[in-house]
Amino acid sequence: MSDKIKMQFKKNGSIRVTGTVDFVDADGNVTESKTDFSLCRCGASKEKPFCDGSHREAGFTTD
Repeated sequence: MSDKIKMQFKKNGSIRVTGTVDFVDADGNVTESKTDFSLCRCGASKEKPFCDGSHREAGFTTD
């Protein structure tokens, strides 16, 4: 993987990941590869670790 990955912390929202990322299990096996997605940081998503927009309804805010 040679492309640079960008992670942007959205105000009062998710972590936006731009680029392709390999998800690796505890044994070092790639279980999935995803491109351009958002990670949950509010804890309310039903699709963890991915964001499903639940932060809006939960009233999640950041400093």
